[in-house]
Amino acid sequence: MRELICIVCPQGCHLTVDEDNDYEVTGNRCLRGVAYGKSEAMNPTRVVTSTVCVRSGVHARCPVKTDHPIPKGDAFRAMELLNGIQLIPPVQRGDIVVANILGHQANFIATRDIPE
Repeated sequence: MRELICIVCPQGCHLTVDEDNDYEVTGNRCLRGVAYGKSEAMNPTRVVTSTVCVRSGVHARCPVKTDHPIPKGDAFRAMELLNGIQLIPPVQRGDIVVANILGHQANFIATRDIPE
């Protein structure tokens, strides 16, 4: 049994996921809690946020995030890909900084515009 707090909506339901009983979820107040509980118990994923260096006199770093969730176990390895990257302005929000992270169909994208 795993105990989780659902983060899908503000209610914060206390979920119990029975891994021995086909990942049965209890404690949810809506169906979204069932989907979240099963997903979190079977294959947890995360959107990863970080920053990278920028060669700019205005901003020293640019915030980035994954455009799709990646497996939670790969989060730190994904962040290591950002070490040594230095962006050259101009940078537009949505620009791909690292493509195809660790073979997942996710990219690190810039989340801030940085003019020249």
